[in-house]
Amino acid sequence: MSKQPQYRFSRQSHHLGSDSRPNLWQRIHIDPWLMLLLLTLCFIGLAILYSASSQDVAMIGRQMVSYAIGFTVMITMAQIPPCTYRNLTPFFYVLGLLMLILVDVIGEVRMGAQRWIHIPGFGSVQPSEFMKLGMPMMCAWFLSRRSLPPNIVSIIGVFALILVPVLLIAIEPDLGTSILVTASGLFVLFLGGLPWWLIGSAVVMAVPIGWGAWQFFLHDYQKQRVLTLLNPEADMLGAGWNITQSKTAIGSGGLTGKGYLEGTQSHLHFLPEGHTDFIIAAFSEEFGLAGVSLLLFLYACVLARALYIAFIHTNTYGRLLAGAIGMSFFVYVFVNIGMVGGILPVVGVPLPLISYGGTAVITLMAGFGLLMSIYTHNSRL
Repeated sequence: MSKQPQYRFSRQSHHLGSDSRPNLWQRIHIDPWLMLLLLTLCFIGLAILYSASSQDVAMIGRQMVSYAIGFTVMITMAQIPPCTYRNLTPFFYVLGLLMLILVDVIGEVRMGAQRWIHIPGFGSVQPSEFMKLGMPMMCAWFLSRRSLPPNIVSIIGVFALILVPVLLIAIEPDLGTSILVTASGLFVLFLGGLPWWLIGSAVVMAVPIGWGAWQFFLHDYQKQRVLTLLNPEADMLGAGWNITQSKTAIGSGGLTGKGYLEGTQSHLHFLPEGHTDFIIAAFSEEFGLAGVSLLLFLYACVLARALYIAFIHTNTYGRLLAGAIGMSFFVYVFVNIGMVGGILPVVGVPLPLISYGGTAVITLMAGFGLLMSIYTHNSRL
């Protein structure tokens, strides 16, 4: 019987770079191409944030601090061999679960959601963010200890690993993060060789599952987001205001945009959350289709680099984890641009490395640190 295409991915055992002596970048455990792409994205992020925040220098300073911390975390994590992460993965996963349980017990409530834990002397942290890494790490650890493609027992085991933290995140409530965490775990299962018939069955089951979630699980404000997506003009001055203004900003940019610092939707405060979730609309207004195309090209290069690292890796854990990190990064971009463009409900997902925010930046950089560790330690596994 011929192997499934996904299974062939999980069984590749290339030796690129393993026969030659490590170069300078490998010795310091940095991937120069990935580093260059990330620095470029961060520079673009600071530039558009300066405009979208009405030239708020203090906000730019805080974002630069977040970038500095993120790059420090990334470089530090890149020095640690993947085998160390593999051994510590179960402990990291269990710690994440305990923190999610603590959120439900002693978590801070902000804007109707209980998602944060206050740590004295450190500040507030959002444990669900750490599960964006903990989930693919745990699923990769689980499957790397079993034969591939996964049998039904392994598939059920992965689903169980995904279900517990996702339910804890969903009851906070945080639908956006729960979707991203679910996707990060499912990507590992897909790359491990999930049968196509099971993928097709899941697509078919999505309809009754969606109906059940609508009837018994989704909160009223989450249902309103779906209804607004289908018909934003029904309440243009209320629930439909965000998406209407974001589409107006995107459309007004045209091919080349109005020019840097010349956007009106964000500067006149018609565009809500123009420096966070809807920053791509402010970017599109000032730089137009040409600017957005360049930004998407940079994102595509990051994805391609991550998948390349996964493809050349010789260890199952590292290969599955690198592929899942790359594909999860793509989902972050797709969900944010999709909700701002009006093809997905608004779920509060920031644009990676562009939107204002510290926790999301540090979590992303930690993921890229794992990627660099997997790539530069490849010859030593």
